[in-house]
Amino acid sequence: MNYTFTGLLRGWLWLFTTLVPLLALAQPTAPVSAAKATLEGQWKGGLTMPGGSLPLTITVTELANGTRFAVLDVPAQRINRALMTVDLKADTIEFDTRELGCSYICTRTPDGKQLVGQWKQQGYQTPLTLTFEALPAAPPKSFKFPPPYRVEEVSFTNSRDNTKLSGTLTIPAGKGPFPAAVLLSDMGPQDRDATRGDYKLFGSLADYLTRHGVAVLRLDDRGVGQSAGTFTAVTTAELVYDAQVALNFMRTRPLIDFARLGLIGHGEGGNVALLTAAQPLPPAFVITLAASGSVGRELMQQRPGGFLPAGEADTAQDRQDRIQFLAQQAAAQKTEELRAKGANAAQIDTYLAQQQMRQRAADRKRQEAVVKHQRALLEVVRQTPDNAQAQAILTNMIGQFNPGLPAGGAQTRAAQMTSRWYRYYLDFNPLAELGKVNCAVLLLHGTTDAQVNIGNLAQLEKGLRSNNRVESRRFEGVNHQFQAPMAEWPVISGEVRAIMSPRVQQSLLAWIRSEFSE
Repeated sequence: MNYTFTGLLRGWLWLFTTLVPLLALAQPTAPVSAAKATLEGQWKGGLTMPGGSLPLTITVTELANGTRFAVLDVPAQRINRALMTVDLKADTIEFDTRELGCSYICTRTPDGKQLVGQWKQQGYQTPLTLTFEALPAAPPKSFKFPPPYRVEEVSFTNSRDNTKLSGTLTIPAGKGPFPAAVLLSDMGPQDRDATRGDYKLFGSLADYLTRHGVAVLRLDDRGVGQSAGTFTAVTTAELVYDAQVALNFMRTRPLIDFARLGLIGHGEGGNVALLTAAQPLPPAFVITLAASGSVGRELMQQRPGGFLPAGEADTAQDRQDRIQFLAQQAAAQKTEELRAKGANAAQIDTYLAQQQMRQRAADRKRQEAVVKHQRALLEVVRQTPDNAQAQAILTNMIGQFNPGLPAGGAQTRAAQMTSRWYRYYLDFNPLAELGKVNCAVLLLHGTTDAQVNIGNLAQLEKGLRSNNRVESRRFEGVNHQFQAPMAEWPVISGEVRAIMSPRVQQSLLAWIRSEFSE
């Protein structure tokens, strides 16, 4: 065979371009170094607990200078963004949170997709594997279609004290006139959407109703957003004037059918709506969402956060949830020890049943302590008319009972507890005027409402017994914010998001349509 130089060259080139890349592909992949590879993202897994696992997420963020931040989320225990430190030593990674007394010491698998290690907390230790998920990318900016209805920014003035109120009016597409509702918020400073984190009760409700043919006006509370005034400077009874001014404003709008114009109130807003219905020129209907039937001081004993912002109002509840979290982990550790010693299933079940009984007893004891503390605070408010003196006493009491409050939290709460609104509300009886209410009324309440318990519904029903146009409905698994049960929440951008219960929305709309059919 005659080989030419060109042929040999082509042969060598074929070997170089074909075999060398194949040999390179055959080389083993270098392991990922924890110190060099980025940890940024979400690390998700299940913490072993009696009867199953507890989902948790550690989210790591890295800055350009190499600084790392991490937070812990355990949704089932209401642990939200608890700060963690991140320490890298060679290939070992240690996450630690002083807030909960937890640590997670782990190493990264060679492919970089998992963390494998031990979760430790107050004598409890269990293996834990977390799987990596990249942080969701920011959605690209795109054109946002306008909603299929008219949106107006509006404002008007309560002439009694010359206070401007501002909000958003949404009107269905079409000729009208349309049935309409004014939304009245729960106690405390809230914007027109009744925003709590990513959840917007009034924003969601207004959108749903307007898409289905009902015009809606929602307002910023006094001193919030575009509204003037101070929310603590007026009493619950005086908020009726704001509701009346809002109704009168809606009656001037040509597309609103004032014969089908009503009020929808959440919490205290529901009580304000009922008070308004007991006055001259009442609304055509009232819908209450978790309105109270109890005297103010009785409700406040069960609602220690009162009308504080959510971050401060939930401190006591968060502390209780974290105590339960620790107790569950201790029970899991004990269960593993029993199994290691040869305990059978019946013995383990007996231990867990006993542990649950002890936990319920401890929870009751803690709740009793909270109620006792709240009663003591309320007594100080009632017996100390001098605000400066009352605030000094309250600040000290609140700080001692709630060491986890943010800086200034005790002073803020003490100031609010001595406000004109609060002092009035302690003696407020929501049933006193109900005998004067003659319009159609729909009372809605969730069975898992921990702030205004379901028992308040029966009290309102009793107070309205002379009105033959009253209906009431209970919603299983729905809380005070009228959120659907967590199992029904959608996943948006990789995160579970709270939504208003569709059952509540549908029931509310159906009632309006049946009560005021054209």
